[in-house]
Amino acid sequence: MLTAVLAALAGLLAGSFLNVCIHRLPRDISIVRPRSFCPSCRKPIAWYDNIPLLSYVILRGRCRSCGAAIPPRYPLVELATAALLAAAAVKLGASLEFVRLAVLSFLLVGLIFSDLEERILPDEFTLGGMAAGLLLAYAAPLQPLLSLLVAPQAWGPRWRSVSEALLGIIVTAGVLWAVSLLYEKVRRREGMGFGDVKMAGMLGAFFGLYGAMVALLAGSLLGSVVGLIYIKATGKRASEYQLPFGSFLGVAALAVAFLDWARL
Repeated sequence: MLTAVLAALAGLLAGSFLNVCIHRLPRDISIVRPRSFCPSCRKPIAWYDNIPLLSYVILRGRCRSCGAAIPPRYPLVELATAALLAAAAVKLGASLEFVRLAVLSFLLVGLIFSDLEERILPDEFTLGGMAAGLLLAYAAPLQPLLSLLVAPQAWGPRWRSVSEALLGIIVTAGVLWAVSLLYEKVRRREGMGFGDVKMAGMLGAFFGLYGAMVALLAGSLLGSVVGLIYIKATGKRASEYQLPFGSFLGVAALAVAFLDWARL
């Protein structure tokens, strides 16, 4: 229980930092300086107005200086990150597997909301996450599946795990890139950005090929269903709707991770 509480508190702090990243990275603003400020009046935010969740409630969702509304994304990100890290702690306890799931959850929350809000998947999350996934594949080995067919017999479990992650990166990103190129050739317009391809590669690093492909299929299905419902409800053409595929892929990846569909 104590581990879950500590994980939730860490998640609140991580969620607060994620909010900074979600706002600043798509705008090419440093996440270090300047200190936290109100996007409306540009005035610095005092530390007591920057306490995760609590400050939002006390301020009633408005800036103390100018009264501008604080987007509900801020408490949602903090709450989601805290809940996911607490759930990961309950599921895995204090372990390297928990670290992997916590890091993955942190990255996915950032990507989900970045794509939903700005239609951008920052490289700091995707490429940085790819590197983190490879390091964690060595520290907390993945269950070897397809790597058994390509890795030398003399390799130990850690390097087999890294080869599993590399296989996941190459094949998953390659499949999505090929689909994107085919769509663009047939429809003569861009179907998805390269950020989605890099995000798929990141999932390959954390899951290996099997789990990443499951997440990719589930995310595609979820995006198709929600996209069709949105188009029907609004009466818009499909060409007028820019699908935040990364958001759907992120939600699907969280389901894969927490429901053990990835065979981690």
